[in-house]
Amino acid sequence: MINVKKIVSFVFLLLIYSLSYSDHHKNPSIKLQGIENGKTYSSPIKLDFIVNKMKVLKAGIKEKNSGHHHLLIDLKELPNFKIPLPMTENIFHYGKGQTSASLELKPGKHTIQLLFADYSHTPHKIPLITNKITFFVK
Repeated sequence: MINVKKIVSFVFLLLIYSLSYSDHHKNPSIKLQGIENGKTYSSPIKLDFIVNKMKVLKAGIKEKNSGHHHLLIDLKELPNFKIPLPMTENIFHYGKGQTSASLELKPGKHTIQLLFADYSHTPHKIPLITNKITFFVK
């Protein structure tokens, strides 16, 4: 009886361990490093764009699970995610496959979000976008 309990316990622990590394850990994600909510910075601000479970490629290269980064600066509302992102003074395109940037901003309060979009600058069906960060430039 003791051996059966040990075997059942072992199988249970193995199941829990395997579930912890199942598909829900394989979801793509992005992160913006180099800036934190509520902090004050001097220009230029060095930013790193981190992407997991997706491939960073130049704009125009169509490949499954790939794309490139965009920064949304001081946007009051998000753009339409069903069409290609426009090029504006508030939407910065990194279509050469860049994974970092040096951002020059005027002094004051700013907001920023990182958005990962496909070869045509269109966000993915499940958008990969960071939470909005509010920060200050002195």
